[in-house]
Amino acid sequence: MDGPSSLELGSAATSLMELPEREYHYAAYDLIQRYRSSADEYFLDGYVTTLLTTKPWWDTVDGLVTAAVSPLCREFDADWLIDEWSESGNRWLIRAAITHQRGWKSETNIDRILHLCNRHWSDGEFFIAKAIGWALRDIALLDPAGVKEFLADQVGRNVVAEREALRGLSAQAASKKGSPRARP
Repeated sequence: MDGPSSLELGSAATSLMELPEREYHYAAYDLIQRYRSSADEYFLDGYVTTLLTTKPWWDTVDGLVTAAVSPLCREFDADWLIDEWSESGNRWLIRAAITHQRGWKSETNIDRILHLCNRHWSDGEFFIAKAIGWALRDIALLDPAGVKEFLADQVGRNVVAEREALRGLSAQAASKKGSPRARP
């Protein structure tokens, strides 16, 4: 056997997240990233949901999204779980739901992410607003017209999300013009 079983991986990550020092929390998602191929279709619901809410903070949640949520959602059908997280009322699960397609680039389901952003647009919680903004910033590189339309359709303001979305639109416009900042 090349690595741990899904059960062993989830148990080890859970044990690390329960320790008080933050370095162990980082080690938990590093471990998952290293052995992600061991995670089965039940790993997200069986372990990651708990990991996201065990001593959560933005950096550990974002680390878990990168290491587990995004790649495992891409591999396994987890729409039902993302919907559950989105409706949970827990800011960290909502943040993970909104950002669950980070890094998917052209494979991003833009309509799905915009739906999640719209669902939580009026939520004043900073970490949710920031997740919406990051999602819109990423989408702006793929569909700037869609992001502009989304922003125009919103009834209320979400200053944090709007600021991030506008950064994405600016970056997209700069790369389109061949700005020196956009060059490799």
